[in-house]
Amino acid sequence: MALIEIRRLRKLFDGHPVLNGVDIDVAEGDVKVVMGPSGCGKSTLLRCINRLVEPSSGSIHFRGAEVTGPDVNVRSLRQQIGFLFQQFALYRHLSVLDNTALGLRKLKGMKKKEAAERALHELNRLDMAGHRHKFPAHLSGGQKQRVALARALAMDPAVILLDEPTSALDPVMAREVAQLINRLHGEGVTMLCVTHDLEFASAIAERVAFLDEGIVQVEDRLSVLYEDHAHPSIRNFFMKQERSS
Repeated sequence: MALIEIRRLRKLFDGHPVLNGVDIDVAEGDVKVVMGPSGCGKSTLLRCINRLVEPSSGSIHFRGAEVTGPDVNVRSLRQQIGFLFQQFALYRHLSVLDNTALGLRKLKGMKKKEAAERALHELNRLDMAGHRHKFPAHLSGGQKQRVALARALAMDPAVILLDEPTSALDPVMAREVAQLINRLHGEGVTMLCVTHDLEFASAIAERVAFLDEGIVQVEDRLSVLYEDHAHPSIRNFFMKQERSS
């Protein structure tokens, strides 16, 4: 059984289907990558999984249990599903350590000392412990991403959702994030990542799911999709990526 199993997922905004029957699975310990053009619903897909956005129909099973119903404990669900936002979503008035410990205190009810120790462990894991007293304004984009990831890992989630994790980073920092994700994958961390960045996708996964027109059009090895694919939207997407690289 997959850790996350999505079937016929639909999400409408003002009557317009952004997701129109998405089927996708995420296995335990996997790094699943979803690619597709801007506006195809990649971020909406992630937000439906942890109920930041309410699906219009379809099913999302997490560890075998349906999570889209009205009786689901959304707070508990989000503790098990970490989320890495495009723009980091760090609190400017909090230090690196306090940003990382906040969820442990507010959601898990840890005492301040215990939360700080747990947060420091994750910051050390991501080589950010030396920056624990700094504030987000004094960090580079790559460092902010590491803090955001440490904050997600501190909650000990079953899976981490990554929403365009390199969109605010330069190519050097993007490669650093790819190396970090590969390291976490080697440690058994399960991740579902959406991106339009071809170089980043190829660095963290061999296979990708291609989302367009509200559905997963195909899931295959990136090398196959990158070639002259028969589906026009896939071919055009990768041609644009090649020209921009």
